[in-house]
Amino acid sequence: MNAIDLNVFNSRLEAVCDEMGVTLKRSAFSPNIKDRLDFSCAVFDAEGKLCAQAAHVPVHLGSMAYAMKDVIGRQAWADGDMMVMNDPFMGGTHLPDVTVIAPVFMAGELVAFVVNRAHHANIGASTPGSMPVSCRLEEEGVLIKPQFLIKKGVDNHDLWEALAFDTGQKEGDFLGDFQAQVSANRAGVKRLSLLITEMGVIEFLQGVVELNNYARRLSRSALSILPKGRYKYVDVMDSDGFGGFAITISLSLDVCSDEVVLDFSGSSGQVNGNINCPISVTAAAAYYVFRCLMPEQIPACAGAFDAIKVVAPEGSLVNACYPSAVAAGNVETSTRLVDVILGALAKAVPERIPAASQGTMNNIAMGARSDSGGWDYYETIAGGSGASNGRAGLSAVQSHMTNTLNTPIESLEMHYPLQVTKYELRKVSGGKGFWVGGDGVTKLYCFKGPATVTLLTERRRSAPWGGNGGQGGSVGVNLLNSQVIGDKVSFEVSFGDVVEVRTPGGGGWGGSELR
Repeated sequence: MNAIDLNVFNSRLEAVCDEMGVTLKRSAFSPNIKDRLDFSCAVFDAEGKLCAQAAHVPVHLGSMAYAMKDVIGRQAWADGDMMVMNDPFMGGTHLPDVTVIAPVFMAGELVAFVVNRAHHANIGASTPGSMPVSCRLEEEGVLIKPQFLIKKGVDNHDLWEALAFDTGQKEGDFLGDFQAQVSANRAGVKRLSLLITEMGVIEFLQGVVELNNYARRLSRSALSILPKGRYKYVDVMDSDGFGGFAITISLSLDVCSDEVVLDFSGSSGQVNGNINCPISVTAAAAYYVFRCLMPEQIPACAGAFDAIKVVAPEGSLVNACYPSAVAAGNVETSTRLVDVILGALAKAVPERIPAASQGTMNNIAMGARSDSGGWDYYETIAGGSGASNGRAGLSAVQSHMTNTLNTPIESLEMHYPLQVTKYELRKVSGGKGFWVGGDGVTKLYCFKGPATVTLLTERRRSAPWGGNGGQGGSVGVNLLNSQVIGDKVSFEVSFGDVVEVRTPGGGGWGGSELR
C-alpha cells in the first residue's frame, strides 16, 4: 500500500470501532453505558494483536491490547461465536468491566476479531454499584471465566440465566446491556466483513502487517528522541481501605536506543484492600503515557507498543495474583501509575511533561437492594488536569485513564431516588504556577431514600504534584452530612442525607513567575 491507501485503511478500521461504539451506546439500557460512555471497542487480528481502536477508555483498550492474544489462543472458534469474560487475571481489568469477543470468518478462515468492553453497575458485588471496599475478589462480584455466550449463532441460555441469577437481577433488565454488547459486536462483524470482502483476505492481512510496521517505525522514532538513561520516580497511594497507608509505587525507567523498559520492582507487595493492579492494567497505563508522546497520526495498533516493556514482580501491587481484590486497582492505581510514569519522564524531558492531574477517578457507587430488584449506580467524578508548558490545566474534566462523560443530572435524577443539589467548579483548587492547574469540582448528592454508598478515592492525603517548579493541586475531600469521611469507605444513608465530594485540582507548571 502507498501512504494514502494505508491511511485510508487505518481510518476504515477505526470507523468499524466507532460504529460498534455508536451501536452499543444507542442500544444500552443503563446510564453508565448510554450516558457516561463507560465502554470501549476494538478490532484485533486472528492472533489477538490490536489492529484498531476507537477513542474510548484507555484502561480498557490498553489492557485488551496487552492480553487478548492469550485469551483467544485458548479457544476453538467458529463462525457465529460470541465469548464473554471479566476475569482480571486473564486480561480483564476489574469485574464490572465485561468483555464480549466475536470472531470474523471469511470463507471458513478466521481472519479477525471484534471486541467490546463495558462497565456494568451491577455485577453481583457485596454492595450496590459493584465497587465495594473489598479485600477478596469474590466480594467484588461474579467472576466470568472465558466462555461462550453464543455458540455458532445459538444462545447459551444456561449461561444467560446463570449470569442473571448470580447477580440477583431480573433476567430481562440485567441482560439488556449484555444484549447491547452482542449487538455492537454483530455490527462490527458485519462492517469488518464488508471491508475484507471489498479488499480481499490477502490484501486485508497484508494491510494489517503494513499498518503495524508503519506504527512500529513511528513509535521507535518518537522514543528515540528521549534522552538515553535511567530515570526513577516514587509515589504513594493514600490507603488500601484496610489500614494500609503510604503504599509505594516505584519505577525505574530505562530509555534505551530501541526500547523503553518500565521496571516496577521496588513497588509494595499486593495489599489487603482492592487497589491491587493486574499486570494488564499496569501495561495499559504504560501504553497510554507513551502513546501520548507519539505523533497524533500514529495508528493505534500492536506495532505502536512493541518497544514498550513492562517488568513487575508477581505478587506486587502492580502485578497482583489471584484472588486479590482489584476493583480500585483498575481506576485508582492505574491513574497513579500514570503520575509515576510522567514523573519519571519529567526528569528526562521536563519541558514536554505536564504536571500531575487530579490522580483519582473519584469513584462513587450507590444503590439499594429490595425484593423488587432495587437499584445500582456508579460514576466517576471529574477534577482538574495538570498544567503544561504553554497551557493551563483544564477544569472539571476526566483525565488520563478514563475517558468517560458526565452523566446528565436529568438522567441521574430520572433513574434513581436522589437529587444533585450542587455541582460546580471548586475554585482555586488547581496548583499555582506560571501555568495554573485546572480546578476540581464540588458535587452534592441528596438521597430520597435509604441506600448504600461506597467511595473509592485517592489524592485525599498526597496532593497532585506540580511540574517544573509549579505548586501542587489541592487534595480532595469526602463528606457525609458536612463531616469529613475517609478516602475508601462504605456506609448507609437515609432520606435527606447528603454526600459531598470535592475533587482534587491539577498541579501547576513553572515556578519562576507565579501568576
